[in-house]
Amino acid sequence: MTQARRRLVVGVTGATGAVYAVRLLQALRTRPDVETHLVVSTAGVLNLQHELGLSRAEVHAMADVAHGVREVGATLASGSFKTAGMVVAPCSMRTLGAIAHGLADNLLTRAADVTLKERRPLVLMVRETPFNLAHLRNMTAVTEMGGIIFPPLPAFYHQPASIEQMVDHTVARVLDLFDIEVDAPRWQGLAATDPQ
Repeated sequence: MTQARRRLVVGVTGATGAVYAVRLLQALRTRPDVETHLVVSTAGVLNLQHELGLSRAEVHAMADVAHGVREVGATLASGSFKTAGMVVAPCSMRTLGAIAHGLADNLLTRAADVTLKERRPLVLMVRETPFNLAHLRNMTAVTEMGGIIFPPLPAFYHQPASIEQMVDHTVARVLDLFDIEVDAPRWQGLAATDPQ
């Protein structure tokens, strides 16, 4: 990309796990070389209020640029608007299904469609459990199109002492997929042991 700052699109849906979106935006604030473009679905706004007590305006203020989910004529709707990719955090099964089937029915799903068609990284932090066959098929379809399915499953090898540390580690791993590094514990390997 030729512009000074890389643009990263952040989508937020109504799946549980709004904390991932907030911590992602906060982590990206530490990177002056990254410009964030935020789109929050209607259900995403409700979930941010329910899980974190945050208003739409408070979350919009965390991004460099905030777009309305119904603004289908926004810059993000065109492949000519260069970005480094898109992450949907968290990603509901409804949004996953729309992306898997090319239903660009709002700006969030259109931005994801643009990301795929332009062969840019698309990371979906899908949140559901257990999965049914429709979920699995939709995840397979997105993977076959070049997207990355990244359920926010916590790691324990770094011995996290809090939920915040688990969330931050997951966020750092997601940003690694865009070659954006933030402070996070890294696997150092185990000391060699006697194989006997």
